[in-house]
Parts: sequence; structure tokens; C-alpha cells
Amino acid sequence: MAISRGQLVKELEPGLNALFGLEYKRYENQHAEIYATETSDRAFEEEVMLSGFANAQVKPEGSGVVFDNAQETFTARYTMETVALAFAITEEAVEDNLYDRLSSRYTKALARSMANTKQVKSVAPLINGFTTFNSGDNTTLFNTAHPTIAGTVSNTLATAADLNETSLEQSLIDIAAFTDERGLKIAAKGVKMIVPSALQFQAERLMKSEGRVQTADNDINAIRSMGMVPQGYRVNNFLTDPNAFYIITDVPNGMKHFIRTPIKTAMEGDFDTGNLRFKARERYQFGVSDYRGIFASPGA
Repeated sequence: MAISRGQLVKELEPGLNALFGLEYKRYENQHAEIYATETSDRAFEEEVMLSGFANAQVKPEGSGVVFDNAQETFTARYTMETVALAFAITEEAVEDNLYDRLSSRYTKALARSMANTKQVKSVAPLINGFTTFNSGDNTTLFNTAHPTIAGTVSNTLATAADLNETSLEQSLIDIAAFTDERGLKIAAKGVKMIVPSALQFQAERLMKSEGRVQTADNDINAIRSMGMVPQGYRVNNFLTDPNAFYIITDVPNGMKHFIRTPIKTAMEGDFDTGNLRFKARERYQFGVSDYRGIFASPGA
């Protein structure tokens, strides 16, 4: 349905001083703190986890060497989604407007809606990663028992906990204990913490205090002094759980954002009605390849 003069009656009256409601500031591209962005030219992208070899074995004198097999273990698929929004304005509404070009004003609102949608979709894997969003191994993104050839790997705390010194230290210890698909240790570290706005003050104290937080002990803040989270923390205002926190690790091919078609806008007139129609459209997908690229706790 087109926006008509009946919906814009006040904008058509002389004496109008100001229009408001479309020019709020917005949080820009917070997904870039979580995902590595790549381009795509396909309907979907697949990334395959490969296993290497297990530990070498002692070869007794005169005996044959042991042969091992490498294999594919799981596949992460990114199916591109099309996100679009449009609006139309009647010919009469455009003709009778006295103050500003309606098209310019509502095109800005269209861009704001598209940008907000992208941020909401970007946090869906994190929000749902404890329940319904699965990684390529068909287990929830944050799981204490991701299956591997050699056993299991955990990228969440064994006992869910709120963000504090103890839970953050344990998270970093658990990240350092990551193993690959064959059970070999990998040198993984946490590099950045992502928190909702409700935890930004707690995160600031944990990251910036020289001494231990919320204790009377005259000890140093080991997380800060050892540089255990070198990129500090970032606030994501689209996270909905006020207690969950996330740590991005230095494991490659973790959280990924594929862009199939960058945002495009189009305008056309409808011959029959004279309405002007405006549309914005883009195609992309957010997901994860290697779950070791992120660690999280849902809070207590």
C-alpha cells in the first residue's frame, strides 16, 4: 500500500515547524567486531573441517611404521538470505508536499531499517547459540561436547556463570585447552570480549583495573597485567541477554559474514497509479565455520 496524503496530513499544513522521528542516531556495524567478512558469488558457501593426524607413535626396531588417515569431519554451510524492504508514495502526496522531498526523507528511514535488520541478524547465532543455532558439527554453537575423532571439545563453561574475574579467567584457561579434531593441543587465545550494554561497566572494571576487582586483596589484576584479552572488550547493543558474554579467539575461520550482494536501492514510477516506489535489497549470511573461534557463557 502506498503512503497517501491521508497519512501525511500534518506535513501538508502551513505552519509546520519540524518533523521528527526518522533521524535518530544508530549503532553502526557492530557485527564487524564479531565476524570476518568475505564476499560470495554463490547461492551458498560451504567450508569443510579437515582432520590432521594423531600423535606419532614409537616404531619398534624392525617393525613397520604406523599409517594414519586424514579425513573431512564436518561441513559448515552459509545459505545466502535476501533481505529487502520497500515503500511507495502516491503521486498526489508528492505533488502536494510543501516542505521536503518525501522520497529523500523516507529513503533515509529505509536505509536505517536495513542497517538495523543486519545488526539484529548478526547476533542471532550468539543469542541462539546455546539453544537452537547449530555449528557445522550439528551441535549447538556453544556446547561442552563438540564431537571430534579424538573425543570432545568444549567452547562454553562447564558450569554457566556470570561475568566476573573467576569466570573470565576460567574461560581463558578453557580456550588455552582447545584441541583439534585429532586431539592435538592448539595454541588458542582469547583476543576480544563481546558484551551486552548491561555488562559494559563490569567489563571495564575487569579490563582496566590494576588490582583485582571487588576484593580487598592487594593483588594485581592478572588478566590486565598479562594482556590476556589484548583487544579488550566491545559492547554490542543488539545482544538481548544481559548476562551472557562472548570471547572471540584467534582461531582462524571462526565467525564469518558472507556478502552475496551488497545493498542496492532502486526507484521506479508505476504507470497506472503514478505512485513512486522505492526498494532496498541485499543478500548475506552470518554463521560460523570453526566453533573454536568463539567461547561463551550464558550467565548463571
